[in-house]
Amino acid sequence: MSKRYNRRRHVVNHGISIVLFIFAMSSIAVLVAILSSIFAQGLSGISWDFLTGFPSRRPEDAGILPALVGSLMVVGGSMLFAVPIGLATAIYLQEFAKAKRFTGLIQTLIYNLAGVPSIVYGIFGATFFVIALKTMLMASGSSMTTGRVLLAGILTMGILILPVIVVTTQEAIKTVPRSLKEASYALGATQVQTTFKITARYAFPNILTGIILAISRVLGETAPLLMVGAAGFITFLPTDLFGGYTVLPVQIYNWMMRPQVAFQTTAAAGIIVLLLTQVIISGTAIIVRAVLQKRYE
Repeated sequence: MSKRYNRRRHVVNHGISIVLFIFAMSSIAVLVAILSSIFAQGLSGISWDFLTGFPSRRPEDAGILPALVGSLMVVGGSMLFAVPIGLATAIYLQEFAKAKRFTGLIQTLIYNLAGVPSIVYGIFGATFFVIALKTMLMASGSSMTTGRVLLAGILTMGILILPVIVVTTQEAIKTVPRSLKEASYALGATQVQTTFKITARYAFPNILTGIILAISRVLGETAPLLMVGAAGFITFLPTDLFGGYTVLPVQIYNWMMRPQVAFQTTAAAGIIVLLLTQVIISGTAIIVRAVLQKRYE
């Protein structure tokens, strides 16, 4: 009876392992097929002129520089806006806030906001940031009479990633061993000193994981930025916070909607640039995280 049971258990375990392996390989195969199709179609469109050029109505002359610069500015601006606020909020809720109904309500709202569709943030940005910036620009006598500017995109994306940063930071803080905090208190450190010199330093590599996820989300978003003014065609570099702009996903979408077949190759080349940009930024953050983990071990 025991041998039969062991044999049956071995067969079941082996069968489950095979099924899981098939699912894993299927997922990898789909990913490889998608990437292979994109690179096969778009690699021929990658050139120095494409990377440093401006959009054109002719696919052979189209460039991606304004969209690349716009994406980097939106990512950088939204990080500068969301990271300090997100870290401060997470540290307060996790380390300083007392367990009350109001605190629990705030915590629940933040978790729910992290799962809200991005289009909702686009609507919020269009009805709040765009109108507020338009009113401010008109009151200042600026030649720019619309609020659909780069700053609106930055603020909208900052609000979008704020819950993600708060949630991931809180989870990172929870990984800090309680013994470290108690040892700090035993040496006479205050709660503030313990939080910033022990807890934050220990959790920082894991906090970077949340920031990496936030960067990836900003780089890939299209709908919210379309709603707050990202243009599908601009022939200048977006260097002014109160000026027009575009980003890589919006530019790629614009090319995909063009009737000329040649623009499909241009769009595929744009996707490659977007992927490489994401890999470079995320890879840099991962390397920094690995260095910090070794330092704090």
